[in-house]
Amino acid sequence: MQFSIKTSPQYTTWEDMLAVWTAADDIDVFVGAWNFDHFYPINVPDTTGPCMEAWVTLTALAQATNRLRIGTMVNGIVYRHPAVLAKMATTLDIVSGGRLDLGIGAGWNEEECDAYGIELGTLTERFDRFEEACAVLHGLLTRETTDFDGTYFQLRQARNNPKPIQTPHPPICIGGQGPRRTLPLVARYAQHWNYPGRSGRHMAETLERLLGECEEIGRDPSEIHVSATVWMDAEMGPSAAADLAAQRVDQGADEVLLYLAPPHTPTILEPLADALVALGPR
Repeated sequence: MQFSIKTSPQYTTWEDMLAVWTAADDIDVFVGAWNFDHFYPINVPDTTGPCMEAWVTLTALAQATNRLRIGTMVNGIVYRHPAVLAKMATTLDIVSGGRLDLGIGAGWNEEECDAYGIELGTLTERFDRFEEACAVLHGLLTRETTDFDGTYFQLRQARNNPKPIQTPHPPICIGGQGPRRTLPLVARYAQHWNYPGRSGRHMAETLERLLGECEEIGRDPSEIHVSATVWMDAEMGPSAAADLAAQRVDQGADEVLLYLAPPHTPTILEPLADALVALGPR
């Protein structure tokens, strides 16, 4: 089992995020670190507060670390054309020395889309656009040229050079649990699936559905790395977080993301690592 951290760039400072990531880089228990892709704070009463942009912070944090795998859980396709996103991901994979995981999702935040004049669309439109984006990303990350003629995206002999360090491309991570659209796209395009649910109540059955989707298209499910998120609020101590992490592993997770609540401080990391190590092999 593996463990990573996640720090959202909201209601925090650059200095605090940097301190946490550089400290985690020196603790072998943690294999990776993630941020999120929003322009407004989420899951808080006041969404008017500070929130730094994902890719700028991720690139800076990549340069400040040496070992951790890095990623954004997850990038909202609605915010960026997938051809531009492919170029960004390829460049960051090179800059980070091949440490990037490319997290992608359909997008959902109406408040920030309305504020910025970005057309979010209906749920069906979001996933139609997301499905096209998955195909575009896969093409640009793996082929010399890509042609695509969709409703939302059109490419003509599009190139993405140089190619990423990781072959055939940085692992694509799709987060979510929707049985009708999300899981079939995970089976078709992803090398990493993240279960984001807070309770974990439906994780095992959702994983069974994913295995069924893989079987239907002839995909080896062992090719898909499974992660789950444990949301650590200010009251949750390291032992309680480790207990939840153990539950997610028992439910089928290969990796657990410990989502650290702001204000971010590196002092939580050593006690958290000790509690995770104490779990022993499972």
